[in-house]
Amino acid sequence: MSRIVSLEVSDVRFPTSRQLDGSDAMNPDPDYSTAYVVLRTDDGPDGHGFAFTIGRGNDVQCAAISLLTSQVVGRDVDALCSALGEFSRELSADSQLRWLGPEKGVVHMAAGAVVNAAWDLAAKRAGKPLWQLLAEMPPEQLVDLVDWRYLGDALTRQEALELLRGAEPGRAERIRQLHRAGYPAYTTTPGWLGYDDAKLARLCRQAVLDGYDLIKLKVGGDVEHDVRRLAIAREAVGSDVRIAIDANQRWDVDEAIRWLERLAPFDPWWIEEPTSPDDVLGHAAIRRAVTPMRVATGEHVHNRVMFKQLLQAGAIDVLQLDATRVAGINENVAVLLLAAKFGVPVCPHAGGVGLCELVQHLSMFDYVAVSGSMDGRAIEHVDHLHEHFVDPVRMTSNRYLPPWKPGMSAEIRHDSRLRFQYPGGAAWEVAS
Repeated sequence: MSRIVSLEVSDVRFPTSRQLDGSDAMNPDPDYSTAYVVLRTDDGPDGHGFAFTIGRGNDVQCAAISLLTSQVVGRDVDALCSALGEFSRELSADSQLRWLGPEKGVVHMAAGAVVNAAWDLAAKRAGKPLWQLLAEMPPEQLVDLVDWRYLGDALTRQEALELLRGAEPGRAERIRQLHRAGYPAYTTTPGWLGYDDAKLARLCRQAVLDGYDLIKLKVGGDVEHDVRRLAIAREAVGSDVRIAIDANQRWDVDEAIRWLERLAPFDPWWIEEPTSPDDVLGHAAIRRAVTPMRVATGEHVHNRVMFKQLLQAGAIDVLQLDATRVAGINENVAVLLLAAKFGVPVCPHAGGVGLCELVQHLSMFDYVAVSGSMDGRAIEHVDHLHEHFVDPVRMTSNRYLPPWKPGMSAEIRHDSRLRFQYPGGAAWEVAS
């Protein structure tokens, strides 16, 4: 009988602030980081997962994950992997830790890191990539993964079951289509706010040469600066390539509307995070004012209830879930089901270290077993740090190829974990 013998947590940080990779109006100097989890078993394989942060505070996230050790160590692995819905609900419902949320912040993200590590373990033991493991589950098993508390006024368990059953007939063909053509991507690589104009233009042109028909630029620092940068980008890519823009929560509602009036002549495909991620009514007001420009958000939406409200209020045109912001795979299954019920496309956030590796599994599962569609959908792609992963994303032109190795693609190479361990790793010793 296999058991989990330890929960290991490590603070792994990459000094991306040195090149201003990831820079935006709210986060000028991020160091992409992971509060990294390994669920060690006594007979292998192990489960890997993480919560994503951008530097300072990653130690706080690690501490929150460590608080869950007593709920994990000693568990029978087979029992855990066969009841991941119950496991997820148990971690999120801890009566004492829940007080620190509830269901938000570092404690909720800690539960997500451990839940994702458990899914990585389950997929490895099944010998399948996570997207395939989920996509082949019967609808009855999928709905049992979800915590249905607080969702019934928008989506019931029975409605979700009928939605999943309706998608069953085309599953096999959609899996074949994934293997043939992959899943659409868009790129944020050209658009970091700290890049100079020449680098912006060069990377925009390169993105088009690489096959991308949607790129994303950061905005929100200075309106005249944004107008100039959008003009440069539009000239570089032409009129047929879509340009999305991302304000990273920079504006008040009225300020967002005024600012976007200045940027509208460049035909932005969507405006991402125009205001506080908690302001449902603010997003709805912005959406009404700037249509036909789309409104997108989700990377900082902290649980399924907030997503439910954004959808109920008609506040977003594009839903951008994040693989490590909510409480892991189970809660993201709920978010995908909500999006399908409301007919809103999902374009996941994937800008940070490892997020591309994780969210590809969610989008491919959604295509095969939930929405059955790629229309209006694309996974964010940023060409940073993939070399540190055991199973990095595979791209052909502007499309993600489906992962084929067992697991969730979350495992960081052991040598990279040692080198970028904070503060004692070699990469940080050089910096000091």
